This record gives sequence, structure tokens and C-alpha cells, in this order.
Amino acid sequence: MKILYGVQATGNGHITRARAMAPLLKASGLDVSYLFSGRAREDLFDMEEFGDFQVREGLTFITRDGCLKIGESFKQASLKHLFRDIRELDLSDYDMVISDYEPVTAWAARLQSRKCLGLGHQYAFGHRVPRYRIDIPGQLVLRWFAPAQMHLGVHWHHFNNPILPPIIHVEDNPPVPDSRKVLVYLPFENSFSVLNLLKKVTDYEFHMHCKDIQPGVYGVVTVHPFSRSGFQANLQQAESVLCNAGFELVSEALNMGKRIMVKPLKGQVEQKSNAKALQQLNLAWTCSHLSVQSIDQWLRKGEVVRIQYPDVAAAIVQWLQEGAVRPISELSDQLWNEVGSHDRAGLFLKSMVA
Repeated sequence: MKILYGVQATGNGHITRARAMAPLLKASGLDVSYLFSGRAREDLFDMEEFGDFQVREGLTFITRDGCLKIGESFKQASLKHLFRDIRELDLSDYDMVISDYEPVTAWAARLQSRKCLGLGHQYAFGHRVPRYRIDIPGQLVLRWFAPAQMHLGVHWHHFNNPILPPIIHVEDNPPVPDSRKVLVYLPFENSFSVLNLLKKVTDYEFHMHCKDIQPGVYGVVTVHPFSRSGFQANLQQAESVLCNAGFELVSEALNMGKRIMVKPLKGQVEQKSNAKALQQLNLAWTCSHLSVQSIDQWLRKGEVVRIQYPDVAAAIVQWLQEGAVRPISELSDQLWNEVGSHDRAGLFLKSMVA
């Protein structure tokens, strides 16, 4: 089977999910090529595992100071280029398209009547999952941004729907973390404001990854450049994670057993909905505004949460090898029955699965 795998590259979460899938797809004997959109090729890093991948302009969303700028995003968007990329993408050599919320491959498959599998967190919102509020424009974007015939949506819980657990690199025995270390990844916030805030929380050691501050030590804050290996090392060593309410990093943190606080991106219904789900499942603290008090209180009173997720990527690859004909509900039931936990919040999650 020859597959074109499209990945939305505006954020690192979609790429992280593809990283978990790529080695297993390669080992399976499936012939998979990759296409990334939403980020320039020179801004992509540590991409060796994807081989000779393609890049398209796609669509990019503008954020500033922790807020999604919808109007500016559409003003900047080159819809002419997007439509051209969709029309010119030839899928005649492929048996299937996989789209992790990537619009060029998804719409090209739709126009060329090719089988398309939607794989990712956004596809879980086609089911009844926690939502921030009823948002018709947001729902239309989620449904039509990268439409697919079949959906493998992933979430922190199935919510009595055929949804899968997160796709991550599974950590069976994560290293014992340092209780003073905190990983900070807030790419949508003003980095200098975050840095100045963290410097006032003096009882902890913060490791902040960003692209607009010179790497170095600033009091209790160490600033790191973007690097997959460096980020993973800091994630493993930290006991706590402070981040926006994207899906993939929180999933990795839950699997490793971290104390988590999220600040959802303003104007982004998906992140607001993620924060609501985390609250409902008792898996993380949430805040709408960062302050010294909120960070200090979370670090002192927040609980460490660990959820042991199964190897979802391996199960999906096997499902693809078998022709993708097994009912998704059966795959979902199988994987959720394999979820394990080591904490009060996780046991609550497990009880909801049973």
C-alpha cells in the first residue's frame, strides 16, 4: 500500500504525532511519503526520519501575546496559493491519504476521490467531547479545514465514543524527575513577559524553550533553543510542565507522570475545550492568566498525574496493514482497555473507561 501522509506543521504537536508513527510505518513495509504545510522548510528541524518529504505553504494562523488573531490570519492567508497547491497535488500513485489536519492533502483527496483517513486530535471533535462553548464558525473550521472520509480521533478519554488514546512515544519506565525542575513551553505567549514572570518564582528551576530570546541563564530561568532532543531531555528531567493547552505535549507529560498547568490560547476554541476536558478529568490545572501567585500555588499544591497509554501508533499501523477494515469502535475498545494509571486522577480516568 502506498500512502501520502499530510501533516499540519503550524505547531509541533502534529509533527510529534507523526514522529511516533514514522518508524513503525517504515518497519511495516508500507510505502509512506510525507507532506508538511503551514511552515517554511527552513523552519522545520530534526526531520531526518521523514526522508525526502514535501512542503507546501498551506495555512498559518497568527498569534500574538497568547491570543489567536483570526482576522489577521485570514488577511495574510494566500488562498490562491492554497487552491493551487490542492489542484496541482497529484495523488494518482497513492492508494490512501492520511491527513493529520493538513488541508492540502485532505482536499486533494476529496477532489480526486481518493481514500482519506483523518488522524489526529481535531478529528475527535466530530464526537460529543467537552467543548468550551457552542461555536458555529469554530465547528465549521474543525469540520472543513481538512475533511476526511474516515476519522481516527485521539483524546485523553473516549467519552463513550470511538476515540483512541493519544499517539505518543510510550515511556514504560520514565526516569525519576527533579522536583524543582519545570519545563516551560508557551510559544503563543510573549516570551519576554513570561521570562520576567518566572524570574520572580525563586524556589524552582525553570527550563524555557522559545525562539525569540537568546539562549542562556536568566536567574532561575534557563532559556533553550528549539531542539527535539534537548526538549525531550528537559521534559524527562522536569517534574512539572507549564504549557499552552495543545494536545500532544500534555499527552506526553501525562504518560511520563508530570504535574501540569495549561494556559489555553485566547480565541482558540480547541485549546479552550482541551482545558475544559483536563479539568473535567482532573488531570491538570488550568489558568486564563499567568501570574506569580497562580504558578507558585500550582507548583506547591498541584498533583503529579501519570496515565500509562498503550502503543497506539503500533495498533494503528497494524490496522492499516490489515486494510483499515476493522471497525474503529473495536480498535478504540481494545486500546482503552490497555490504559493504566498510578495516581488518583488516573484511577478516576480508568474507572470511566471500565
